[in-house]
Amino acid sequence: MSQPRSLFSHEVADLCLGKPPLKSVSISATVGEALSALKRLGEAFLSVWSCNHAERNNDVIVEEECRCVGKVCMLDVIAYLGKEENLSSPAKALEAPLEVLIRREPATALVRHLEPHASLVEAMDLILEGAQNLVIPLESRRNTGLRNKLLHSNSFNPTVHNNREYCWLTQEDIVRYLLNSIGYFSHVSNNAINTLHIIDSINMLAVHYDDPASAALPLISQSLVQQTSVAILDGEGIVIGEISPYTLNTFHESVAAAIVTLSAGELMAYIDCGGPWDDQVQLVKDRLLEKKYEGLLELMEEDFTFSSSSSICSTSSDEEFGQGRSWRLGGYSARLVRRSEAIVCYPCSSLVAVMVQALSHRVSYVWVVDEDRTLSGIVTFASMFKIFRDRLRFMA
Repeated sequence: MSQPRSLFSHEVADLCLGKPPLKSVSISATVGEALSALKRLGEAFLSVWSCNHAERNNDVIVEEECRCVGKVCMLDVIAYLGKEENLSSPAKALEAPLEVLIRREPATALVRHLEPHASLVEAMDLILEGAQNLVIPLESRRNTGLRNKLLHSNSFNPTVHNNREYCWLTQEDIVRYLLNSIGYFSHVSNNAINTLHIIDSINMLAVHYDDPASAALPLISQSLVQQTSVAILDGEGIVIGEISPYTLNTFHESVAAAIVTLSAGELMAYIDCGGPWDDQVQLVKDRLLEKKYEGLLELMEEDFTFSSSSSICSTSSDEEFGQGRSWRLGGYSARLVRRSEAIVCYPCSSLVAVMVQALSHRVSYVWVVDEDRTLSGIVTFASMFKIFRDRLRFMA
């Protein structure tokens, strides 16, 4: 019983050691302001907070409790600009309140607060309820009055809320911890995934190569929520690649122009392995002119001008998408190459092998294919959690 007890004794604070404080943006900001912050800070995600740090009540300054109500990333902005109603005037769309991006139902379920003394089991239960990120207060890190004053002076991107700093705890963090403790779960970890009933053959997001990429945009947004991807299939249902939110999130907002003008297969090539070639860029520009999307064309021209002069910046929330931010021709540099080839396993693959495969690619899913590479399902971190949670109940 000593092993299970040691596993249960760990608190979520143990998994937060060394994590940097979250960068944030206020829910009262505009989409454009959040976009500027994402570019300036180089963050894969910004936490979105609802609070008023200095509310005056009867001439007395009252500190209002702050809550993290969501998160925002570049792909949120890209998907928003790619909507039909925003294509004619993307500049005007960027003036909308950030609330339009915190649109998922229920919005706060993806981000949940948890105290540092909470157990690993409590964290797993929240993730099984649908949480992607757990917001954990960091242990005291010299939060003196002067330090708080200096941090609060950056009113647009404070790292201090409720006089505390916070960090993300992600599904990947917990899976890595479980992998390090895999010996406790040897009864199930070596079993084939098809015997554990964790292959989801229903909630797969897939499009065919020749489908318009714009038709796949709702699926791309859904894949971001589900922390999966959109598979690209040929006419026989064979997986030939994917459109990954992990990859799209490394691009500037002008990739929305590619989404509304290219096919799914063309978009897969556009974002593959370091960004588009010149002829691919020109193809998008030509089609924008044909469709009379002058606003998107201007955005694309501005974006590529910015990209050519920007530099690599890898920061605190890179851990979530597993890569830093760098912009080159609307994409990422060779340092961050990630091909559009789908990450696949087989029904007979063991649970531990699939865990290692996902972690090595810094993704939270693996496609399941048959011997002929036809798509048969997907395995996610969330489905793995169910197996480990059941085992922990048995240990208890």
